Amino acid sequence: MPGSSIISLPGAQNQDYFWRGHLSKFAPDGKPLSPPITGFTGGGLLGPGFGLAIDAHDNLWTSSFAGNWTISLFDKSGKPLSPPEGWNFDRKIGQLQGTIVTPGGDIWIADTTKSQLVHIPNGDHAKGEVLCTNASIDPLANPCKLVLPFAFAIDQKDNIWVTNILTDHVTRFSGNDPTKAETFKTGFSGSGLAVDSLGNVWIANRLGNSERGRLKMLEMAVAGTVNYSGDPDHVARLTKVMTDAMAEQTPGWEGGSLTVLHPDGTEASFSPIYGKGISGPWTVSVDGNDNIWVSNFTSSAAGIVHLCGYRTENCPQGMKTGDAISPPGGYVGGGLQLQVDVGIGPAGDVWVTNNWQDHAVCYGKPAEPISTRCAGEGVVVFYGMAKPVRAPLIGPARGL
Repeated sequence: MPGSSIISLPGAQNQDYFWRGHLSKFAPDGKPLSPPITGFTGGGLLGPGFGLAIDAHDNLWTSSFAGNWTISLFDKSGKPLSPPEGWNFDRKIGQLQGTIVTPGGDIWIADTTKSQLVHIPNGDHAKGEVLCTNASIDPLANPCKLVLPFAFAIDQKDNIWVTNILTDHVTRFSGNDPTKAETFKTGFSGSGLAVDSLGNVWIANRLGNSERGRLKMLEMAVAGTVNYSGDPDHVARLTKVMTDAMAEQTPGWEGGSLTVLHPDGTEASFSPIYGKGISGPWTVSVDGNDNIWVSNFTSSAAGIVHLCGYRTENCPQGMKTGDAISPPGGYVGGGLQLQVDVGIGPAGDVWVTNNWQDHAVCYGKPAEPISTRCAGEGVVVFYGMAKPVRAPLIGPARGL
């Protein structure tokens, strides 16, 4: 979908259970191309999560984390191509997050809450299959070494890398057989990730690498298993522990971090990266210069972090890989709130989604005048800040 941006806007986070969430489309200059107020809806879309990807036909694949737990497909005009109920694979799938399109046309979707993967060969939903189902009650017995998979990246050898929310490793497998999986050590609670042009993998660790992060991740696991808060929703209990922990974090050793792995899975000498404005990283994007952009889901005071990548000739003089190009608090302004996705467009614009606005309002029963302040307000665009990349993003970023 060259020159335009698609954003998923979930409704579940503003405490309005009648709001279904929708998709919004923007021109490079920020002009809305989708219908006002409602955006694009239908096709089974209900409470879209982090999963959104555009294929080589400019069709958009997205998944539902809240609501009906389905997969939806839209064409570039916003017309739903999936049925009104979406595709749910006979209700074998749970709450879905990361979505990726491979260069070969396959679609992979992370079934986060059931620790499974959905594979749709060549984008043909009729041939779709649910993989990595764990027949054991032991979450560590998953056949694909997944523990709440979250996001995907694909490297130059068509290996697929998957982050996991409830462990300190990233999973790698060939697209031909996810059961032949390997794991590589990272920080705690993996989130978004990206592969640069040299095959290096940059991974966001929500809870960093400290002992505090390890204990918070274990607390998340306990909350997802034992109902000690009175909330019957185990996913909501786990999420609350995670978001409470992230809201407390500031840049430094006990904040979030990035792990950087070489193409063979060995860790870079300067990894992990922490401080430098990284408080609670949610995802990572690579621009056309192979420099790195990081979003933060901690508070509205957190900025977007810009790091020097492996091609140091594209960084300010004297900088090394992993050094911060952005100021100590990152790039701020424009109404940034608690961010999730950060993406680079073919005009070099940096698009950032505000997911939450006020962490405290997202829980309990806030006063009516502030009850809608959980959900983030809009999208922030830093125009021309990055080296442009080709769109759609299929495989590692490619500079223009």
